Amino acid sequence: MSLTDEVRLALRKAAEPGKAAAMRAYMKSAMPFLGVQAGPRRAALRQVFADHPLETAPEWRRAVLRLWREAEFREERYAAIELTGFRLYRDFQTLYTVPMYEEMIVTGAWWDLVDELATHRVGGLLAAFPETMRPLMLEWAHAGDLWKRRTAILCQNRFKARTDTALLYACIEPSLSDNDFFARKAIGWALREYAKTNPDEVVRYVRAKGISGLSRREALKNIT
Repeated sequence: MSLTDEVRLALRKAAEPGKAAAMRAYMKSAMPFLGVQAGPRRAALRQVFADHPLETAPEWRRAVLRLWREAEFREERYAAIELTGFRLYRDFQTLYTVPMYEEMIVTGAWWDLVDELATHRVGGLLAAFPETMRPLMLEWAHAGDLWKRRTAILCQNRFKARTDTALLYACIEPSLSDNDFFARKAIGWALREYAKTNPDEVVRYVRAKGISGLSRREALKNIT
């Protein structure tokens, strides 16, 4: 069987169908769930991925996108995201992956699918290829698509002292006037993460900018 078929089989074996409806309701998902919880899902997928290595980056990208595009259940999209980060494919994280991640972000269009890609995959590319990714994140920050803007805001969440504050603020500011919950939440979350490294700067920024109450509360949550 192909890797895709093995993933589907493993997910169905790990499923608890009685939990599927509640998982779907919690996530407000149009796509149904199988009922596979995170721990068993990750364990099953690690084994499948290890048993079916992919030899080339194009083969890996094709497998990811097949899982993503053909998904009938949300866990299959979670599997595609986990395949993007599997340890065997660290060297495949190049600029050639950007179109793949962009497609997943735009078509995923919900926080449970987008945020992992934003903070781990796109963020990793920004760290590795700043000359190319920095202008791309600035472009995404001005995009009409909410989830590309959210990705641009969140992509430095794991950078700590390496955070490019000029880029962070430049990615936040096009969304300051956006009333959408997920835009405002992203602004607050990104600032809260940076506040772990530089709380005084975050306080200064929040005071200087007319950010929403939600963003402000999130940004200052851990600052006394």
